[in-house]
Amino acid sequence: MEKMMLAIGKLKEGEGNFEKFMGFMQSDEGMAERRKVAHVEKTVPGILPDKSGVMFKVHVHDEQAMKDFVSGRNPVMKPIYDECIESIELFELTPVSTD
Repeated sequence: MEKMMLAIGKLKEGEGNFEKFMGFMQSDEGMAERRKVAHVEKTVPGILPDKSGVMFKVHVHDEQAMKDFVSGRNPVMKPIYDECIESIELFELTPVSTD
């Protein structure tokens, strides 16, 4: 079952962490891991103006794998997580009718 989720990540302080993180996320390796947990073509990204954090609205098809991905338990994601990520919060999103 597909579920909409919001991941809000805080990057560690330090020069170049945003670029390293985004470089991984857009790399072939990063894209392959992202495809395992969510529909990457539906992902909506956001970046804090000072590049200290990121936000992604994702359409998740493997919730446990998503939790592992954002917590640093995914073995492919772990090195970049340990180097660049301070924390990531994950939220479930529910559409609201505007009628």
